[in-house]
Amino acid sequence: MLHKLVTAPLKLVKTVGEKVQEEVDKERYDLPTIQKKLAQLQMSFELGEISQEEYEQKEEALLERYEAAKREELEQWEELTKQRNE
Repeated sequence: MLHKLVTAPLKLVKTVGEKVQEEVDKERYDLPTIQKKLAQLQMSFELGEISQEEYEQKEEALLERYEAAKREELEQWEELTKQRNE
């Protein structure tokens, strides 16, 4: 009983931490999210809300994330295909 009282809060913290990490990963590597951010960035630039230099810096970072996400997606697809063929 005492063991459960001590470990329950730790399990909750671990679960919350895992959920936060999932959301961070989704924000960072989710292709539709990145595409949406690119569109928002372009709109901000076209409306004159950000400078060209800021636009180019943010665009480069987003495109790097997009490329990393596409590589990850391709690796997952290849792994799935490999498993099916075995």
